[in-house]
Amino acid sequence: MERIFADTVVVLDFETTGLTPEYGDRAIEIGAVVLEQGKIAGSFQRLMNPGFRISSFIEAYTGITNTMLKGQPPCEAVMSEFAEFIAGYNIVAHNASFDRRFLDAELKRANRVYEGSCCCSLLVSRRIYQDSPNHRLQTLVSHAGIPETGKFHRALADAEMTAHLWMSMIERIRRQYGIRDVFFDQLSELSRIDKLYTHRFLTSLAKGSGVTGG
Repeated sequence: MERIFADTVVVLDFETTGLTPEYGDRAIEIGAVVLEQGKIAGSFQRLMNPGFRISSFIEAYTGITNTMLKGQPPCEAVMSEFAEFIAGYNIVAHNASFDRRFLDAELKRANRVYEGSCCCSLLVSRRIYQDSPNHRLQTLVSHAGIPETGKFHRALADAEMTAHLWMSMIERIRRQYGIRDVFFDQLSELSRIDKLYTHRFLTSLAKGSGVTGG
């Protein structure tokens, strides 16, 4: 099987009515960007109507209001369209377990499936940016010197900033360890190891690659 480079992925973010699709929470916005060889090559952003009023807390947290959602297409229609957008790509999200739960739940409602792999940029950041005060997206954007591309807690802006964070971590690995080609499965594995073994793991990748970057 051909290995996939880590810098060619779809980076996505959901805004939702709550934390748990198993208890009836729904998506209200999806934002995503396509990275092709480290460059943003496309984007997807839609509001979607969950079929019920969202709470005042979610309105304040996201800036998405019930008025904005009125007349938007239902989640099933948006997610059917989004399934086409992500087909053939692996995905990245910040706190990916959250986003993957909603992705799977909403695609199921739309009678669609996603068969690619998913990696969590938050877990990777805990290994690459161990000196960051915390690993929330907003903190990491500041810590890594990434420009803010929009309002936090709006899906497309969060996806764009996560994409820039993802590339900053890949570039840091390339620079510090001389690894020219970083693969998606390697960062997925990195996200699961004890952070104390980060240096050992990346050093072993550098030795195994046999190629150093200039």
